[in-house]
Amino acid sequence: MSFSYDTKNELCRLPVQKLCCARAEAYGILLFCNTFSATEVRIITENPHFAARLPKLFRRAFNLQFDRQPEQEEGKRIFQITDQKKLDHIINLLGFDPQQNLVLHINFGMVEETCDRAAFLRGAFFAGGSITDPQKRYHLELTTSHLQVSRELDSLLQECGYPPKSLSRGGSLITYFKQSDQIEDFLTLIGAPVAAMNVMSAKLEKDLREQLPDKLQETAALRLEYPELSLSALAAEFDPPVSKSCLNHRLRKLLELSRDLSE
Repeated sequence: MSFSYDTKNELCRLPVQKLCCARAEAYGILLFCNTFSATEVRIITENPHFAARLPKLFRRAFNLQFDRQPEQEEGKRIFQITDQKKLDHIINLLGFDPQQNLVLHINFGMVEETCDRAAFLRGAFFAGGSITDPQKRYHLELTTSHLQVSRELDSLLQECGYPPKSLSRGGSLITYFKQSDQIEDFLTLIGAPVAAMNVMSAKLEKDLREQLPDKLQETAALRLEYPELSLSALAAEFDPPVSKSCLNHRLRKLLELSRDLSE
């Protein structure tokens, strides 16, 4: 599975408890999902854990059920609301006027508290977010089709202390981070500390490799490739083979450098 998939699974383990947070998370999902208009809500996902979370979340946030829930167990899962009374109820609770044209933007009154901001951004990540495997590169993005939402998301993130970058791609508006420390902080804020630690660990490994002499790089690579081998067996994998004491010395040096970087 992808790093994005694992990160969203981690977020799905968070309980749906406080009403304000449930509503803020659902709000983030709606602004970044497939369709949110005065006539329809449509959320499509292939993640079974997110699919299991959605009905509980909307029941807690809006006290309603989806008109359509997925019947199949695999592939795309579609959640839909078309009942006008339910739609008006959601729109009204989010601070919009059901009698006026629904121009989507972020109602900052919904995200005044820190917990609500975190929940809103978590919802945005659930519906419109992705993150690249940090072993390859650092990149986290949030995608929406709504211009005003994108602009206000930028402002919200600035206020949270995470200045993002933005671009337009194929009609979609992308808000993104390319700095590992910003990605770590964002993931920690929305409730994915394990994913944040994995980003941090990947950065430490890369920094360590860049500082290593060739012999230590070779040692680190072989230990990662053969983590189950004894020292004697691992020493025999080198070309040419090295002694057990030589290998032990290199591994101790790697541990020392790793501790220094961590500190």
